[in-house]
Amino acid sequence: MKNKNILVIGLGVSGIACIKGLSMLGANLYVYDENKQSAEKLRELENIKAEYFFGNESIEKINMALLDLAIKSPGIKYEVPIIQKLTENNIKIISDIEAAYKVTDALIVSITGTNGKTTTTTLVGEIVKESKKRCRLTGNIGYGMFYDAINSEKGDILVAEVSSFQLAGTYEYKPHISIITNITPDHMDYHHTFENYAEAKFKNVINQEESDYAILNYEDEVIRNFSNKIKAKKIFFSSEQILNEGICVEDGNMVFKYNDATKFIINVKDIFIPGKHNLENAMAAAGAALALGIDTEIIAHVLKEFKGVEHRLEFCGEFNGVKFYNDSKGTNPDASIKAVQGIEKPIILIAGGYDKKSSYDDFIKAFGDKVKSLVLLGQTACDIDKCARKYGFTDIYHVDNMDEAVKKCFELSNKGDNVVLSPACASWGMYPNYEVRGRDFKERVNYYGGNSKESR
Repeated sequence: MKNKNILVIGLGVSGIACIKGLSMLGANLYVYDENKQSAEKLRELENIKAEYFFGNESIEKINMALLDLAIKSPGIKYEVPIIQKLTENNIKIISDIEAAYKVTDALIVSITGTNGKTTTTTLVGEIVKESKKRCRLTGNIGYGMFYDAINSEKGDILVAEVSSFQLAGTYEYKPHISIITNITPDHMDYHHTFENYAEAKFKNVINQEESDYAILNYEDEVIRNFSNKIKAKKIFFSSEQILNEGICVEDGNMVFKYNDATKFIINVKDIFIPGKHNLENAMAAAGAALALGIDTEIIAHVLKEFKGVEHRLEFCGEFNGVKFYNDSKGTNPDASIKAVQGIEKPIILIAGGYDKKSSYDDFIKAFGDKVKSLVLLGQTACDIDKCARKYGFTDIYHVDNMDEAVKKCFELSNKGDNVVLSPACASWGMYPNYEVRGRDFKERVNYYGGNSKESR
């Protein structure tokens, strides 16, 4: 990329990482962000030579004839004016993970799926570190995959959580080990159809060769039906049935079956993080570790010790006999269904947020007799309310913000209840990301919990 004229679109985490990395490689840099307020971020880049453009009116000032390539930040939709203009001028637009793949000799373990990505990625990273191999957690975790890629060496392992947004902008991306945890409808506002969304997810495996590995959820019908198109060595995992080949549960033990042999990994009861979804995440991580040649003793040790990730059914404290859980990473209905399944009843559930054009029917049906009250906020509050009432659930409360939501939960809760933030929606519009939303919830819980009678 030396001396190439490259436009970086978006000044988010991945965009800034790309600017820093491209500067190190000697590229001629152009940077665009539709938000004029993003100019405030330039202090971090003040020593890097680049030409900046802010706001849609600046698009006409960009000399498209000069550009060799554009690297797009993941969340930017393809319908926005800058992307349309680049397309009209036949400028190739790629994502940061495609760019990262092109500049590194490091081995890439690439994890995607609708749910379970972060937990699985973190687990793989912990197992690799425990094995004493050189490892960087990257992608949606960490600083930015492009920057990590150019600062890695041959022999390093990049363990990357990758989204459908990033994968949609790939053409040659080929990780040595891929994981697909599951595929259920999500981000319809971005991909428009489930078929487009699934196609993006399958870009994680489609370019792999016979020398590569694909770790796949056997219980996901969409993945299973696509698997015959995958050239890589396939390691299926199943939490529900015994497989002839792959990772499954037999007599209470997680085992790996291959070539008529059975290798013991761990007793399922010894896995620290609870729930069927976490069992599947553990299986996926074990599959990647086995593909890397890591001993089962190391895999088992990490699975026994790993306490989970922040914002995914994270225990936040107990006040007056009421337990509070932060599941802000529940950014779609399927993720929040798993949260409801993983917590004992009775549950007071906080939900709602940015509208990704999701359906909430299965989410509401999953309540059963477990959810006793629903506290709603955000853009989707009325849609979720309407869906809930359609199925006869009426104990619903509307609030304007997280402070009101947590306060209402303290008012509604009785000893033995579990209050769970699992929004089934993205955070945008109210928060910059789910992490900030989750931390706001935890701060509110600690504030009202600290002022509860029991604490006084």
